[in-house]
Amino acid sequence: MNIIPAIDIIDGQNVRLTQGDYDKKTSMKRTPEEAIAFYSSFEQVSRIHIVDLMGALKQNAQESTVIQELKTRTALPLQIGGGLRNTETLEKYDAIGIDYFILGTRAITELEWLGSVVAKYPGRIFVGVDARENDIYINGWTENSGITIDDYIRQIEDLDIAGIIYTDINKDGMNQGPNFDNTKRISELTRHPVIASGGVRNKTDLDQLESMGITQAIVGKASHNDDFWRDIR
Repeated sequence: MNIIPAIDIIDGQNVRLTQGDYDKKTSMKRTPEEAIAFYSSFEQVSRIHIVDLMGALKQNAQESTVIQELKTRTALPLQIGGGLRNTETLEKYDAIGIDYFILGTRAITELEWLGSVVAKYPGRIFVGVDARENDIYINGWTENSGITIDDYIRQIEDLDIAGIIYTDINKDGMNQGPNFDNTKRISELTRHPVIASGGVRNKTDLDQLESMGITQAIVGKASHNDDFWRDIR
C-alpha cells in the first residue's frame, strides 16, 4: 500500500476541514513545513498530497508561494490540487518542479479542456472525483455538478491520466473509514488506478483497501496522529 499523506493549506497554515465544510476548520499541530519533513521520513509514503483549499473555493491558485517552498523540502513527488483552473497555472507549477496535478471542477465540467491538458502533461494529471452518493461535487465541494460518477468515468476512460482520486465527501474527516464499497465499484469501472481518499483511519482500513486491489490511499486527518504512524512502522 502506497500512503499519500495530505497537507491542506489555508493562509499558509496546515488545516483540516470536516466534510469539506470551510466553517469546520481545525488547525493541525505541525506547520506545512514540519509536516512535509515528517511525512518524508516514512518509506511507505510514495508522494505527498497538497491542497490549496482557498484556491479551490476562489477558483484560482492562492498558495503557490508556500507550495514552491514545500517542494524544496522533500525529495518525494508532490501532487497539487485546488484552484487549478487554467493551463497557465499548470505551467507555473510545472516550472517549479511539481510532479502531478489534481484537476477537479474544470476537469469535470469541460472535458475538451481536460483532454488538452492531459495531452500536454500525459501521465501527470489526477482527476479528483469528489462525490456525495453518486453525484460529483465541484467548486470546493459546494455545488452539485449534475454529473454522476459512472457517466464521467466512461467519458475519461481513453485519456492518459495518472489516475482517479475518489473522495466520499460524507466520509471525509469523520473518522468512520472510507467508502469501501464505492471505491471498489469505481475501480471495477475503469482501467485507471483509483486512489482512495476520505475517511482512512488506520492500518486496518489500508489493509482492507489493499485486499480489494486498491494500492494507493490519501490519508488526511489520521496522518496527523502519531498513533497512525506507529501502526504503520
